[in-house]
Amino acid sequence: MKVRDLALGDLRRRLARGELVLKVPPFVARLRSDVDRVAEDLALLYSDFELGTPEDFADFHLEVRREGGLRRWVKPMARFFADGEPAFSQLPAEQGFHMIEWGLNWAVSTMAHPYLSYHAAALERDGRALVMPAPPGSGKSTLTAALAHRGWRLMTDEITLYDLASGQVSGMGRPVNLKNTSVELIRQFAPQAELTRPVPDTARGTLALMKAPADSVARIMEPARPAWIVMPRYKAGAAPVLNDVPKARMLLLLAEQAFNYDLHGRGGFEATADLVDRCACLDFEYSTLDNAVQRIDQLAEQA
Repeated sequence: MKVRDLALGDLRRRLARGELVLKVPPFVARLRSDVDRVAEDLALLYSDFELGTPEDFADFHLEVRREGGLRRWVKPMARFFADGEPAFSQLPAEQGFHMIEWGLNWAVSTMAHPYLSYHAAALERDGRALVMPAPPGSGKSTLTAALAHRGWRLMTDEITLYDLASGQVSGMGRPVNLKNTSVELIRQFAPQAELTRPVPDTARGTLALMKAPADSVARIMEPARPAWIVMPRYKAGAAPVLNDVPKARMLLLLAEQAFNYDLHGRGGFEATADLVDRCACLDFEYSTLDNAVQRIDQLAEQA
C-alpha cells in the first residue's frame, strides 16, 4: 500500500495513533502527529511512497505534537520529538511538516552509521551520480530541483549516503527544501512541479517543499556510481562556469560536509578519499537555471 491509497481522514487517524509507518529506503520511520497540516503535506509529498503496517519495525520514531494550554488555540505551536524525547525548540504548528523533514534528516545524520553520510544533494543520469555538497545559501537546492525536472533522477537534496562496501551513493528520494525566491523560481522553471503551500515569516524566511518526481521515487532503491563532485555557488549575473578543484582541497571540503566522518575513523577518511579520487571535482558558478542546467548537461555528455 502507498500513501496515496489512504484517504486523508485515514491518514490523519493513523498519524494521531502513531501508526503511520513510512518506508524511506533504506530506512523505516514511524510518524505521529496531531497537527492537521502534517497529514496534508504528507499526502502530497509522499503519495508515491510505500507504507508499512503498524506492527513493522521502524528505525526512527518521530512525532510533532501541538503544545497544550492557550498555545493550542492562539497562535498554535508544536514541538518535535524523537523516540519520545523533545529534540528541537517549539515552532509554529504551520511548520509541522518541515519539523518532520528536519527531524528525519537529524535522525539519519546522527544515527544511521552503516553509511557515510554527507550534507549533499545527489542526482543520477545513465547510472552515474552527480554529488553536490554546499553550504546554505549556495543555491544547491534550487539547482537540484531544476535538474530533477530536466532529465536527472533526484536521489536526495539533503543527505547523500555512501556505501563503503560498494563505493556507490544513494538517497531517499525525499522532497526538496526551497525557500524565499527559490519557491517562485521553481514554479516558473518547472510548472509541473508540485509544491506545498508556502509557510511565510519563519526564521529562514518563506519555506516550501517540492515533491520528488514520481519516476525518481519509483527508482529509489537504485544506487549509482559517483562520477562528479560539484560545489555550486549562485552569483547574480555570472556566466555558468565550471572550474577544476584540486582533489586534496575537495577532500577537505567534503569531509567538512560529512555528518559521521569521525565515527568511521580511518575507514571514513579512506572512503572519502576514494570517493574524491573516483570523481571529477569542480566548482560551479551560475546565475540562471536555464544556463546552469544546460552546462551540467554538457558536463554529463562530455564524460
